[in-house]
Amino acid sequence: METLLQDFRYGFRMLMKSPGFTAVAIITLALGIGANTALFSVVNGVLLSPLPFHESDQLVTLHENKPNFEGGSVSYPNFRDWQKDNHSFSSLALARTYAFSFTGAGEAEQLNGEFVSSDFFSVLGVKPIIGRFFARDDEPVGAGPVALISGGLWQRKFGSAPDILGKNITLDGKGYTIIGVIPAGLHLNIPGFSDSEAYLPIGQWSNPLLLQRGAGLGFHGLGRLKPGVTIEQARADMETVTRNLASAFPDADKGITAKLVPLKEQMIGGVRPLLLVLLTAVGLVLLIACVNIANLLLARSTGRAREFAVRAALGASRMRVVRQLLTESILLAVVGGGLGLFLAAWGTRAALGILPAALPRAEQVGLDTHVLIFTAGISLLAGILFGLTPALKTSQPDLHETLKQGGRGASGIRHRAQGVFVVIEMALAIVLLTGAGLTIRTLANLWSVDPGFNPRGVLTFGLSLPPSMRGAAPDAIRAAFREFDQRLASIPGVQAVSQTWGAVPLSSDDEQLFWLEGQPKPANENDMNWALEYIVEPGYLKAMGIPLLRGRFFTEQDNERSLLVVVIDDVFAQKYFPNQNPIGKRINLNRSTQSAEIVGVVGHVNQWGLATDGQESLRSDLYIPCAQMPNDFTAMTPSSSGVIVRTAGASAGLLDSIRHASAQMSDQQVIYGVQSMDSLVSDSISSRRFLMILLVAFATLALVLASVGVYGVISYAVGQRTHEIGIRMALGARSQDILQLILGLGGKLAATGVVAGLVAALGLTRLMASFLYGVGATDPFTFAGVAVLLSVVALAACYIPARRAARVDPMVALRYE
Repeated sequence: METLLQDFRYGFRMLMKSPGFTAVAIITLALGIGANTALFSVVNGVLLSPLPFHESDQLVTLHENKPNFEGGSVSYPNFRDWQKDNHSFSSLALARTYAFSFTGAGEAEQLNGEFVSSDFFSVLGVKPIIGRFFARDDEPVGAGPVALISGGLWQRKFGSAPDILGKNITLDGKGYTIIGVIPAGLHLNIPGFSDSEAYLPIGQWSNPLLLQRGAGLGFHGLGRLKPGVTIEQARADMETVTRNLASAFPDADKGITAKLVPLKEQMIGGVRPLLLVLLTAVGLVLLIACVNIANLLLARSTGRAREFAVRAALGASRMRVVRQLLTESILLAVVGGGLGLFLAAWGTRAALGILPAALPRAEQVGLDTHVLIFTAGISLLAGILFGLTPALKTSQPDLHETLKQGGRGASGIRHRAQGVFVVIEMALAIVLLTGAGLTIRTLANLWSVDPGFNPRGVLTFGLSLPPSMRGAAPDAIRAAFREFDQRLASIPGVQAVSQTWGAVPLSSDDEQLFWLEGQPKPANENDMNWALEYIVEPGYLKAMGIPLLRGRFFTEQDNERSLLVVVIDDVFAQKYFPNQNPIGKRINLNRSTQSAEIVGVVGHVNQWGLATDGQESLRSDLYIPCAQMPNDFTAMTPSSSGVIVRTAGASAGLLDSIRHASAQMSDQQVIYGVQSMDSLVSDSISSRRFLMILLVAFATLALVLASVGVYGVISYAVGQRTHEIGIRMALGARSQDILQLILGLGGKLAATGVVAGLVAALGLTRLMASFLYGVGATDPFTFAGVAVLLSVVALAACYIPARRAARVDPMVALRYE
């Protein structure tokens, strides 16, 4: 132990004697370790840490697979039968997001809420802060009006009052008795659930379709497996359950199966391969940093050759020398790791701030015990990794030569080792630069994709009519929406306005079932044709900037008293009316008693994403006028309607003007969820942008480290060959010859590293093929570009020592010892 302490004290003194080297090594390590720690904290929080629920590995999400659609919503009657007939789950629950208009406690506002079944919170294993959860008696239609609120709403609106139980909360104009408070921070990034502040039993939803077996209505399931039951066994069990239901209710359930996904997998989504790619990339950065410091240690060991020769001559064993050198390396790594930990804390916050939408479970990311252990581990590993090779090479000095030369000489083996290190740095940098280049080209290709609409200057938001409109006559509801549209259209800068009750591109989807006129009505709904449904007003086409290809779009005359008309997109036309003019053709809508005439064809909109829309089977777009929707559907719209507004550029105070126009109709009318279509487009590629930003950062760091490594080796080589250079110049060599000699040395190292890196990149970039768009994983232009870039940077790094060598005075060089 005493010997070890001596090694640390001696190592500390030696590092303090070379402050420049020590500072460079620590900063290099801090950058590499900090980047690894920051990314590991993300991987740990998102992928490795368990969900914050009791025995979370037993939790499973449930959805309905339909003939034309996978992972769809579950109808309430089907759910009740699933709940009753399965043998794999200890409990099943159902949930649907909803927006409630909250009044009676200050300014009216919109609350994110949920309609849930009575078992929802018990499935999760969540306990109430105070009060109780819903009981089975609270769930049926017609049960007493009770509600649960979140801890955040309890604090924000009720001052965390301990007597909250039994108080009233007014949602959508109806009073509910508060029976419990849910812990704040209940994060479930899954279909059917959002961060919510109010919860009502399913039976409180006054939707006439709730009890229809064929109506999914946005509900998704959550279940807890019985102990010992696997996900595969549960899938087989649910296959039997859904097959029996299809036999019992063929009209609604034919072709319906259950889709089961582990809750954690559902929450993580497709981010796992993205994070693993980034973890590999940041690992390469740390490896480059270690190689760089190993090179510095090899160069530094030349000046200490006489020291170790003397120690060997005095009887020091090779292991003793190796241990001393490794001690110094570990000291560097520990200090670099400590500084890297501080950089990681800052870097993690910065990474989460860049693209929070791209990262599920972001609230779990932080520097916990696992991250600290990881940092300590990679710091020690890095210290051994970059210190071992220099230590082994330095620990075998040629005593006679070293003592005779006074420490100036260096072996050819050491030169070769430094050259190998530079080649490794260059090769790793090529791999990272290639990955970064491919993601840059991917993002550029995605930004050039036409989404089918013009997002510039388009604003989307939600509108909740005042609670007094709940239960109003359909004609009164239509009149209220028309008045709102007229008020917005009169605002300076507003060019077009439309309500939208169906799908919103890149945001939410809704589907319509239909069959072509002249064909027999299918025996059941699941044998019908499917289309994406956009329920809009006449101003929608102008508001969204969607091109009209044939016929016309809706007008004010297409109202509740006129014959039903629809507009289709070109994908719909090509699929169902190939080589025909669809104008004037008729289709039958499942929820309508009359057929609809096709009056126009518009361009296709990329509903599912800029990169993935073409891969989806459901792509046909169908537009229906809001005014022609059935009365029972119109009666449900006052609580939540979407609005699309096109403006003439960035009109100052536009949102305030919209809110003012809304308040003129009623101070209990709520505008919420304001977002630009530009941001929706941007969010749709956020994961790829996140990947690009981090890969570019890692590649830039690798490029800097590699160029520093090349510069250091060439500078060292020039210093060691000063005497030789003097002889060459004394024998007639020109400065240009010396410049070419040194640049040639650096160029050979760079060329070898580039070739090795390109070969490695050919294999490794295939791992990120799923994140690329419009460019192959082995794109020759990207490979050539990064090869040229790194070669130019390497030669630039060589030029400074080469120029210094070309200016050597022969007389001074010949006297150099």
